[in-house]
Order: sequence, then C-alpha cells, then structure tokens
Amino acid sequence: MTPPADEAALATVYAAHAPAVLAYLRRRAASPQVADDLLQETFLRVWRTIGRLEAGRDEREVRAYLLTVARNVATDAWRSAGRRPELLDDGSVLGALPEEDGLEEAVDGWLVAEALGRLRPDHREVVRLLFHEGLSVRQAAARLGVPEGTVKSRSHYAVRALRVAFEEMGVTR
Repeated sequence: MTPPADEAALATVYAAHAPAVLAYLRRRAASPQVADDLLQETFLRVWRTIGRLEAGRDEREVRAYLLTVARNVATDAWRSAGRRPELLDDGSVLGALPEEDGLEEAVDGWLVAEALGRLRPDHREVVRLLFHEGLSVRQAAARLGVPEGTVKSRSHYAVRALRVAFEEMGVTR
C-alpha cells in the first residue's frame, strides 16, 4: 500500500532535513533526549501544514521554514517548562557559554529575503528606501519621482503583504 501524498512528502522532507534540524535543536535543548522530542514535535507541526511546502520549492527555503518551526517549538517548550532567567554573577559561567554561530541571523536573513521577493517591485523599492536606507517619506518620494502619498500607500501595502508572507512561511514573531 502506497502512503498518501502528504506522508510521502513529509518522508522526503524528513530524510533531507532532519539531521540539520536535529543538530540545531541539540544546541538549544538541555539534553539529546529533549532534542529528539523537539524534533518529533517540529515534524508533527510541519506535517499539519505540509501544503505550505509546495513541490519545486528551493531546498534553502524548505530548510529555513523547518528551522523556524524548530525554533518556535524549542521556544514553546522552554516557556512551558516555566523557566525564568537566572541572574549570573560568576564570570566563569558566562565564559563557558557557547558563542553565537550566526545560524539565527542566517535563517532570519533567508526569511526576510524570501518575504521581500514576494512583494511587487515598486513596493519592494519603497521598503528598501524607507527601512534599509533610512530615507524619509519626502526623500524617498523625491528619489522615486512620485508624490509622498504614493510612498506612504506603497509602504502601507508592502507591510501588509510582508505580514501575510511571513504568516505563510510560519513565522510567528
């Protein structure tokens, strides 16, 4: 008997990406057993929304989506355990903490690039001018040769479109 399409798709995604997701979770979890549990929860959530991973999607996008879900699962588990941060006054404890590996920033970068890629070119340009270059509405309007109201409306609709794109990609923060 052949598994349904959703199960086959999940099996393919699991085979390709589970080792990387597990490595990511092991850096965030208290023990390897907890990381294994978080991996199962991650792929359970992915299975519930497997339709978001349409065929032909770039492997980097799939990995970014899976790592986002894994990060959310790890955060949820940490919060549900009722943990509160403890004040550290011992410098040796801080020195023993692992250094940032840049994975979070890389995942965030991929997610933002993907979301910006889903915008219309005129909206993407306004976002770039206002948020990346830090121009005012007046300066952006002058550079684009459009009225200030057009810049404002394009930025409004661009932010709405970005919100939808992030929701579709599973970003919940």
